[in-house]
Amino acid sequence: MAKLSDIIQWCNQTLKAAEFKDYAPNGLQIEGKAEVRKIVCAVTASQDAIDAAIAQGADMLLVHHGYFWKGEPYPITGMRGKRIKSLIQHDISLVGYHLPLDSHPTLGNNAALAEILGLHNIEPLDATERYPIGNIAYLTKPMSPEAFKQHCTERLGFNTLHLPAAKTQIQKVAYCTGGAQDFIDKAAAQNCDAYISGEVSERTFYEAKELNVHYYACGHHATERYGVQRLAKAISEQFNIEYSYFELNNPI
Repeated sequence: MAKLSDIIQWCNQTLKAAEFKDYAPNGLQIEGKAEVRKIVCAVTASQDAIDAAIAQGADMLLVHHGYFWKGEPYPITGMRGKRIKSLIQHDISLVGYHLPLDSHPTLGNNAALAEILGLHNIEPLDATERYPIGNIAYLTKPMSPEAFKQHCTERLGFNTLHLPAAKTQIQKVAYCTGGAQDFIDKAAAQNCDAYISGEVSERTFYEAKELNVHYYACGHHATERYGVQRLAKAISEQFNIEYSYFELNNPI
């Protein structure tokens, strides 16, 4: 058992949450029990994830995609109202970390993606960022574009969408998990052979071709499964509390 306040303080310091200008608040979003015995983690604070936390008797739901995003309406009604009501009724804290969890060099989504895909010699995608949320890394041996698509599909368990360019081999790879398809121009500026993110837009097809950077859409959910599990495991080890991961395989 650990104090909620101690867990939040440790997470905020570990992830340097205050250093990020983000689209949603990082850290404690809904306050539940003061003491935490069990954590359920999930990519997104969906109703299914909340129901799993309730069923497992969790005191905290730890997510990458929480609530209170910029531009959302203020009234707590409808689907969001139901979710928040469920958490409050069961005294479950909602804790979310977005960009700080993408960026962290060992616990983060991008760090996990590089490890899973066997990418090495990691560099920032944008050297002007103090804590880069995108990276560049290298395959040990070059692959053909088709072989790299198969590699991503097998390693991530997601049917990767490949938008082709003219380059015949891939070794220098830029990546940023989630919905960061528009960073492909940064990958082109760094003369990368390929760029990986989670989602894709109609315009990305033309950008890949004209910028000559192979684009691989590997799934928003599929590329962001790992950071929240790494963070939950680190909390568990730091505070000696139980955790589990809830998976709802989102095909996007």
